[in-house]
Amino acid sequence: MNPFTIPLPTLEHVCDLAVRIDAPVEIGNTPMGLRRMIPITGGEVQGPLIKGRVVPGGADYQLIVADGTLSHLDARYVIETHDGVRLVVFNTAIRYTTKENALRIMQGQAVDPAAVYFRCQPRMESTHAAYDWLNHTMMVGTGVRKPDGVFLSFYRY
Repeated sequence: MNPFTIPLPTLEHVCDLAVRIDAPVEIGNTPMGLRRMIPITGGEVQGPLIKGRVVPGGADYQLIVADGTLSHLDARYVIETHDGVRLVVFNTAIRYTTKENALRIMQGQAVDPAAVYFRCQPRMESTHAAYDWLNHTMMVGTGVRKPDGVFLSFYRY
């Protein structure tokens, strides 16, 4: 047993994202669950450490398991920063809610964000010296799914 309590990590706000999406592409039920792909059509990024836009062309690959209450999300896309640097984003997440709310989300309806557990682990890479810190930084985030897109806040620790 560790005789020391390691201090709770502090979080630093990196950015907020408003990600625009298109209609889901239904892949169907596999032995693992329902597979869907959500095209990413663009978006905006604002924050103290990263500002820019989400480049159209990414996607969020979803696995919706069991009764639909739990979703595993795997989004991959590119951010172009305000100073012209491109960052690749790998964002895995889980979203958990009631069966009723899960069905509403899948139908593109609004759900109270307080009724949905939506947490993510974004990872970013860059070739530019100004953003090299992303190549060796752990981040966490929270998300909200709305009918017109996905809204995320990323924090480094």
